Amino acid sequence: MARGRSRRSGEYGEFWPAYVDVLSTLLLVVTLLMSIFMIAQYFSAQESTGKDSALQRLTLQISELTSLLSLEKGKSQSAQDELAALQASLASIKSENEKLTGAGLGADERAKDAAGQIAGLSADLDKQKNISTEALSKVDLLNQQLVALRRQIAALNDALNASEKKGAESDKTIKDLGARLNTALAQQVQELKRYRSDFFGRLRTLLKDRKDIRVVGDRFVFESEVLFASGSATLTPEGTAAMDQIAEAIVELQKEIPSDIDWALQINGHTDARPISKAEFPSNWELSTARASSVVKYLISRGVPADRLVAAGYAEFQPVDTGNTEDAYQKNRRIELKLTNR
Repeated sequence: MARGRSRRSGEYGEFWPAYVDVLSTLLLVVTLLMSIFMIAQYFSAQESTGKDSALQRLTLQISELTSLLSLEKGKSQSAQDELAALQASLASIKSENEKLTGAGLGADERAKDAAGQIAGLSADLDKQKNISTEALSKVDLLNQQLVALRRQIAALNDALNASEKKGAESDKTIKDLGARLNTALAQQVQELKRYRSDFFGRLRTLLKDRKDIRVVGDRFVFESEVLFASGSATLTPEGTAAMDQIAEAIVELQKEIPSDIDWALQINGHTDARPISKAEFPSNWELSTARASSVVKYLISRGVPADRLVAAGYAEFQPVDTGNTEDAYQKNRRIELKLTNR
């Protein structure tokens, strides 16, 4: 056992220095590599620091150059603006120069014209002086005429005042005459009412057996069928017989009415609402007027004075019955006689 241990110790003694040498060598190599790495890092850091400083310097220089460039651009723009303003001013000056040149040429001509006008005005002034002298004499004459005119106006005012007084008196007289006239007219109306009442009384007596003829208010009403055929304005034989009686009554009445009563017998023609359309009578206006005119003409032929007769047509626009029955139509087709004053 002891022998084995010594053998091992001898072996370890043989290898240990070599092992130590190897380790020392490795340690030196690692130390050398670390040193080299540190030196390399140092130089790399120095180089990087130098690059950063250079980059900062370059950035600062670029900023300065940019500022200088901006200033130069501003100066260039200002210079261009000034140049444009100078060019505009130059063009304006040239234009003004041309105008002044033309004005100078025109000024000579205007000066010549002005001289001619001055001469003309001087001549006119001399004429005006002469005219002024004549005008003064005319003014004197006008003053004299004005005085005479004022005298005439005063005389006219006096005459007007006198005329106004006469006018007031005339107005009073006219009022009195108007009152008298109204009184006379009222008396005539009353007398005419009496004669109309007598006239209607006679007609009632003459036509008492005719139920188709009636008195309505102040009118004597004939149904159209009594006097005319349907759609006609020619009196029928029956109608002429009735008109003969009326004409006789009017002629007798005319003898009794005083001449100072201005009376008239008005003949009114009326139709129903149904339209008519003929060549002779295009509408109810023509038919109603033609029937009233036929009655007037017949009465004139029987001795009634023409200046005492009036014909009027009302067509269908003054119905006595607004119904749509045949009976209403028959009532509306009529001839009315009205004794009235003009």
